[in-house]
Amino acid sequence: MSKSVVIVGGGTAGWMTASYLKAAFGDRLAVTLVESRNVPTIGVGEASFSTIRHFFAYLGLEESDWMPECHATYKLGIRYDNWRAEGHHFYHPFERPRAVEGVSLADWWLHKRPSADYDRDCSVIAALCEAKSSPRQFEGSLLALGADEQDPAAVGRSTMAQQTTQFPYAYQFDATLLAKLLTGYGTDRGVRHVLDDVVDVAVDERGDITHVRTKESGDLSGDLFIDCTGFRSMLLNKKLAVPFLSYQDTLPNDSAVALRVPMEMADQGMGPYTRASAQAAGWIWTIPLYGRTGTGYVYASDYCTPEEAERTLRAYVGPAAEDLEANHIKMRIGRSENSWVNNCVAIGLSSGFVEPLESTGIFFIQNAIEQLVKHFPGGRNDEQLRVSYNRQVANVMDGVREFLVLHYVAAKRNDNAYWRDAKTRTMPDELAGRIEQWKAKLPDEDTVFPYYHGFEPYSYTAMILGLGGLDVRPLPGLALMDDIAAVKELQLVRDQARSLVETLPSHADYIAHVHRRRTTGA
Repeated sequence: MSKSVVIVGGGTAGWMTASYLKAAFGDRLAVTLVESRNVPTIGVGEASFSTIRHFFAYLGLEESDWMPECHATYKLGIRYDNWRAEGHHFYHPFERPRAVEGVSLADWWLHKRPSADYDRDCSVIAALCEAKSSPRQFEGSLLALGADEQDPAAVGRSTMAQQTTQFPYAYQFDATLLAKLLTGYGTDRGVRHVLDDVVDVAVDERGDITHVRTKESGDLSGDLFIDCTGFRSMLLNKKLAVPFLSYQDTLPNDSAVALRVPMEMADQGMGPYTRASAQAAGWIWTIPLYGRTGTGYVYASDYCTPEEAERTLRAYVGPAAEDLEANHIKMRIGRSENSWVNNCVAIGLSSGFVEPLESTGIFFIQNAIEQLVKHFPGGRNDEQLRVSYNRQVANVMDGVREFLVLHYVAAKRNDNAYWRDAKTRTMPDELAGRIEQWKAKLPDEDTVFPYYHGFEPYSYTAMILGLGGLDVRPLPGLALMDDIAAVKELQLVRDQARSLVETLPSHADYIAHVHRRRTTGA
């Protein structure tokens, strides 16, 4: 039985792992985390999936326990600017389309075409994003989109793969502050925290890691070693020589430049969403936090130099970018052939990464941690547990890769070599056939990537109908059906959206209220 774990590397991946293992196993598992004072964290993964609530609930943390400390805000979806054409935008919301007469409202919309905006016709959340509304009232009550929604505190010790309903929001937060908060959480519960540099990794004749040697603290031994060393992948890829499978042939964006921009919410307002604005060689993210905005340009170095990317980002931000230090990042896009080999598990960037277009960095970490607990070794079947773990983690990353490639293939934008090449670049296996299927019939459970990867069919539909580059056609049978109920439901969406916009506070006002409550104790 594995009774001791050594985590090499801190940051979000390391401290999420350490905290979760302590929450799961308590004092029955010894956890040591060693991190260097001299290795900065990437810290660009500041947005999340709605399933992140399962992580905090598992740790027993409510929103009031962590959101103010991490300068967190709400995220009701992602806003895509200029992916179809300059000046056009649409939302990928955390909201499943309703069903009418056994048919998705998305299909009815495609048949009726009440306007050019699928998101605003079929989604209440899109209207809240447009109005910059909060998903909560000042007293804390949650907007109600259906009977199945649950507050984060109600999910208990469950995992995200068990989420059967669509919660209406995720979070945006300062990843560095989250790591700091989880450092306190973990050490309070017995995590041994070693601040030191790892200078060597020792391996026995079977290929198992026996210990890591530190510069000042000696050797750190354990039964299981977790590699959270980021893109360096010091243990898994470097020491154990596990092959890395690149996604660059299908997702060429391999670089980023980021800025931390001070923001006054009272002056500028705050959209409850992450923004992805298409550019000449990639896209710019904008993530509003309490007190600042995280922003950066993700680009393909084959089409843009770092200097050009930084100029583009500074021009996009405007005068607020003056004198701000830019952080240039080289990204390793792809995944390890296996994320668990012998007694070493890679979690976070050391395992794999795709560009952060759909905020998947934190999601990959959470999924890997949850799966590690479910597959934790300690008996005769350890090899089968490793096989199962590696299959699940690989499927998650391959599925996300396929979903992200769709963003570029389905984007109507076609104004330069970067965007034209996106339509002819190599696709993952089977995606081309799926796209042809979706042109005749919008995505459903039988036609999307068949393994769990965090995205449901409605997300594919939202992107296809928002991006506008695929020639999708309505179901012929709808022309023979009575559309009265569908028309009523489309009107109901608009009425409910209008009512919520009128009654909910602004996102900026609610977040400011949360922080005032923390400082006053009210």
